[in-house]
Amino acid sequence: MSDTEVEADPAGSETGNESRALEGASGPDEREEVSLRVEKLRKTFGGIVAVDGASFAVESGTITGLIGPNGAGKSTTFNCVTGVYEPTEGTVYFEGEDITGLAPHAVANGGLVRTFQIARELGEMTVLENLMLAPKNQRGEALWRSLLPFVRDEVVEQERDIRERCWDILDFFEIDHLADEYAKNLSGGQRKLLELARALLTDPEMLLLDEPFAGVNPSLEERLLTHIHDLQAEGYTFLIVEHDMDLIMEHCEHIVVMHQGKVLTEGPPADIRSNEAVIEAYLGGDV
Repeated sequence: MSDTEVEADPAGSETGNESRALEGASGPDEREEVSLRVEKLRKTFGGIVAVDGASFAVESGTITGLIGPNGAGKSTTFNCVTGVYEPTEGTVYFEGEDITGLAPHAVANGGLVRTFQIARELGEMTVLENLMLAPKNQRGEALWRSLLPFVRDEVVEQERDIRERCWDILDFFEIDHLADEYAKNLSGGQRKLLELARALLTDPEMLLLDEPFAGVNPSLEERLLTHIHDLQAEGYTFLIVEHDMDLIMEHCEHIVVMHQGKVLTEGPPADIRSNEAVIEAYLGGDV
């Protein structure tokens, strides 16, 4: 049974706690080096404990893997971090700010952006149109700006700039030939590329990828991995949930292992691969 997933509208309302300062979570050096810090995170649904006191950190500029057997609490943790769920207890810090309980759109606007297990493209729009919706603070989103002559030129100029950015992203992901294709006609792998491309257009600092390689054929998987490493080289930080252990071991510098809602262990791939508790969690009676 897979971790709980829910549909979420990223345009939810703000909760009034968008700029809480980090207090006592780490020293100054750690704040500079850590993008995401999760402390004693707990999420319950009635009497069911989905996440039970999980704590971990993601170092800036790294690719970190979040793994565990089905039902370990990985997706619920993602949902709590990104505002889809409000944690029952615990705290989430991003770039030194307390973002616990913020609405999904507020988390994303702050630079922490996620993708989902099932890509959420707008099927009746073209690939290019899907991408053009992603950038923040578009002046043309307000109807009155499009009607006033002295503002209309600014709207048109911004839209031209956004279109150029979208074409650059299409070229980067090698899907420029699909620009005019309806998103509903894309393959599963192409949809994953589109979702990652769309996430980048929001100008994130960190990307949380929920099973980005599920249903992707080997050639597209290789392209996705290449793009992720290229983006890491540009300074992006990644936290990836993935069931393919070999892929995680090969491409992540640090791995966090969850089991029964808790962090079982964490460390570099070599340590995780030989950890008896991890082997038991995957090969024992909980798979």
